[in-house]
Amino acid sequence: MTRPEASGLFTADFAGAQVCRSPNFGERRDGRRPNALILHYTGMETGEGAQAWLCDPRSEVSSHYLVHEDGTVVQMVREADRAWHAGRGSWQGIDDVNSFSIGIEIVNPGHFLGFADFPPRQIAAVIALGNDICRRHSIARQRVLAHSDVAPGRKIDPGEKFPWEVLAAAGLGHLVEPAPIAAGRILGPGDRGPAVAALQRMLARYGYGLEQTGVYDNATRIVVQEFQRHFRRARIDGLADLSSCETLRRLTDGLDNHTSFG
Repeated sequence: MTRPEASGLFTADFAGAQVCRSPNFGERRDGRRPNALILHYTGMETGEGAQAWLCDPRSEVSSHYLVHEDGTVVQMVREADRAWHAGRGSWQGIDDVNSFSIGIEIVNPGHFLGFADFPPRQIAAVIALGNDICRRHSIARQRVLAHSDVAPGRKIDPGEKFPWEVLAAAGLGHLVEPAPIAAGRILGPGDRGPAVAALQRMLARYGYGLEQTGVYDNATRIVVQEFQRHFRRARIDGLADLSSCETLRRLTDGLDNHTSFG
């Protein structure tokens, strides 16, 4: 299938990108500048269809970039502008994610259309693009995030098949070695008390939007599940086992060591 025709109405911010301008954007609000990078999958049958939809005014969605399976990078919105990629969500207590982030859509059918592995050349393109964006905007490694991190319960992309460890090895994103799954105490729905409150505090400290109630409610289960989907993919069940808690502790302990990119 032929991809939508590129239209060079602005100069690409990333030297390797083609330009296919989307009309779906606006100004960043409150003078915000991009200080986070959000990764998505398209969740559509084809990359061509996704690109057309992101550039269609009827969709009311867009992204700064789209990365096709063959590694082709297409820019649709200038980095200076506010693309409509993240929707409702928050990170580190700040909502309007679109105003403080740059979005990359990665072509993949996603969970509901036969979730496929991400081809190595596509991931190589994501790494090159992401590293370039983070260098130019001084985006901290721990602010390279999944859509599911900023919108838990609403989004699950780019999903558990996304190779975060490959990105981290190339200097893109904050990752630690997940603690091995082992027998031991597990926190889950219905639990309450200081241990649950401590878990909620750590998740909120890392950036997740979670109220610290001391009760393992459904919101806590969802956030733990999406934390696992990014950082502890061996088991994604929303239960705070010893492995999840230790992996989270390692991540929060490492925050001070990853305050800037590079």
